[in-house]
Amino acid sequence: MLTLLIVLPVIGALLMPLLPERASRPLALITSGLTFVLSLWMLTRFDVQQPVLQFREFVPWLPPLGLNYSLGVDGLSLPLIVLGTFLTLVVVFTGEKSAHRLFYALVLLASAGISGALAAQNLLLFILFYEVELAPFYLLILIWGGQRREQAAVKFLLYTAVSGILVLAAFLAMGWLTHAPSFEYQDIRTAGLAPTTQALLLLLLVLGFGIKMPLVPLHSWLPDAYVEASTPTAILLGGVLAKLGTYGLVRFALGCFPQAWGQFSGLLALVAAIGIAYGALAAIAQKDIKRMVAYSSVGHMSYVLLAAAAHTHLSMVGAIAQMISHGLILALLFYLVGVIETKVGTRELDVLNGLLNPLRGLPTTSALLILGGMASAGIPGLMGFVAEFLIFQGSYRIFPLPTLIAVVGTGLTAVYFVIMINRTCFGRLDNATAYYPRVLWWETMPALVLTLLILFLGVQPTWLVRWSETTSAQIVAAIPEATEIVASLANS
Repeated sequence: MLTLLIVLPVIGALLMPLLPERASRPLALITSGLTFVLSLWMLTRFDVQQPVLQFREFVPWLPPLGLNYSLGVDGLSLPLIVLGTFLTLVVVFTGEKSAHRLFYALVLLASAGISGALAAQNLLLFILFYEVELAPFYLLILIWGGQRREQAAVKFLLYTAVSGILVLAAFLAMGWLTHAPSFEYQDIRTAGLAPTTQALLLLLLVLGFGIKMPLVPLHSWLPDAYVEASTPTAILLGGVLAKLGTYGLVRFALGCFPQAWGQFSGLLALVAAIGIAYGALAAIAQKDIKRMVAYSSVGHMSYVLLAAAAHTHLSMVGAIAQMISHGLILALLFYLVGVIETKVGTRELDVLNGLLNPLRGLPTTSALLILGGMASAGIPGLMGFVAEFLIFQGSYRIFPLPTLIAVVGTGLTAVYFVIMINRTCFGRLDNATAYYPRVLWWETMPALVLTLLILFLGVQPTWLVRWSETTSAQIVAAIPEATEIVASLANS
């Protein structure tokens, strides 16, 4: 099943050049739709009571190198795979009418790479998939980006290449220094390494995955890439690609170096608090609503680091929930910003106003934008509240001050979204220029589906957290030494 998740998009991408141009979008819809349905089927067959890897696949590939085709999923990776296949379907559906077959082929290849990385249980196999998605995203930004797309694409390429090099260096060192029989995740045992060695390898992983998330101050590629990318590409970048960073941080940095993680968890919590505050304050200062949403992503991804630094059962459940919540909410906001830019012709706060006008504005789009802003700000009853509340509850006992800073950051999130909504949705329209094209039903459909999911998972949070509870408990139970260290820090 996991191989099909990877192979189906690749087959769709390879068939693109063989079919007429007009068949490219239907083919991409069928391929991404089948992949999403398959991931949903796996979710329904997933046993939430079992902490072991499920849907395991293992084929020896290059045994002398320690490289095997080893796949498997648990409550950390499977929800993220479902998120990725769903947002890929949304992106294909929202692709520009003029999009070339290359656009859909690149989207499908990126989806295959991300699913493969999330399912890989061999460190070298993970790196292969981790790097596969680099070329599709670079081309998506370079070809379909905005006016400064070349600069944004090159910056994205350089930063993510450095990320891959750091992670690969750490993985190779882990395999060689531990004398593991292969690079299988289950074979790597780093507890016997010297504390200094563990700290250095952990630093490499935190820097590597921190670039991909990204964490402050490793985030400078994000605003340019998100803003210059087209709306579908921005949805994939923020909603799916960034999750490889948080996933890698939890799976490999925390999972492989629990003792070193516990020793540096206080510093990591401080970095998370700084990132949350910085992201919110930077968003408040923006005049471009797409750049505002991009900076908000910097802050919201830092909540995952705070939860992982505390690594309590509750905070880890919240971390996984935050990855899913952030992906859906960010996709909704980017999509709505894209609709506004298409219909109005600008993203500038100083120009936009009165879009909630029921006759000449964009009332449905504005209403959904208001709800998306409320979800991002953590208003109770919506998906964002569930994830953030779990993180706060699980982290406060361990790191009270960083958690309080994160709570303040949530308040600042409400501030910049109120600024954005007040400027864009309210006020009076210019009678001479404000005759905007209507948003058609099929243009509203993706936003409505995302909104319904955000509402449903906010009202029924069990459907959001039940998949990851057992896995989160296993992650915490596997690091007793780190738990003791954190508990002593909390008591002191």
